[in-house]
Amino acid sequence: MTDIKRAILKLSGELFQNSGENINFKRYDDVAKHLISVHKETEIELAIVVGGGNIFRGRQAESQIDMNEADAMGMMATIINGIGLREAFVRNGATDTRLMTSISIPQIAEPYIRTKARHHLKHDRMVIVSGGLGMPHFSTDSAVAQYANELQCDIIFKASTIDGVYTSDPKKDKSAKRYDSLSYQEALDKRLAVMDRTAFAMCEKSEIPIFIFDIKDLHKLSDIIKGNFSLGTIIKN
Repeated sequence: MTDIKRAILKLSGELFQNSGENINFKRYDDVAKHLISVHKETEIELAIVVGGGNIFRGRQAESQIDMNEADAMGMMATIINGIGLREAFVRNGATDTRLMTSISIPQIAEPYIRTKARHHLKHDRMVIVSGGLGMPHFSTDSAVAQYANELQCDIIFKASTIDGVYTSDPKKDKSAKRYDSLSYQEALDKRLAVMDRTAFAMCEKSEIPIFIFDIKDLHKLSDIIKGNFSLGTIIKN
């Protein structure tokens, strides 16, 4: 797969934290600079979905808290990261970058409308989508799967804490081996931790490939877009 014209990138919220800091503005800056460079070099149409795990995860809330409210807090955390990342893009020269949210906050961001997001992408604007799907009980994995379909993306890039999909957890099992490629069915049959199962089922149905790579290799995204999938695991039909 070498003809990638439009892609969506999932960035974990943990990318924007540093030791002792839930929010690190240099991290926003570094990510923005990398992606601006990638955008210029490859001329790809790029949408970005950000998580909020550096600030708050709804599923980690204490049991006595209503989970709908906890998930709402998690969605707001992703919007905070979206604002920080958008500001870094603009400050570093990508002044036409758009922040869109699934929850309406018109004073801060455009409401997410798929046709409008496609219009922005077509006109060479990077689009950050925050707020998840705007509903409780759905992860940002589900959001990226849904938006990939709605925005007619060629591929999903998922920046992870490990460089692909392994036979077992490589952080616990030194004998774990990385898969170069997998089919959706293989990943399901082997119960591999690719994305949450709802999100993965959505990707399988839409037949959009997923490439999982290490967040530390974000600066190599241009090579990946050009067809170098040796840096992670590609999942497709």
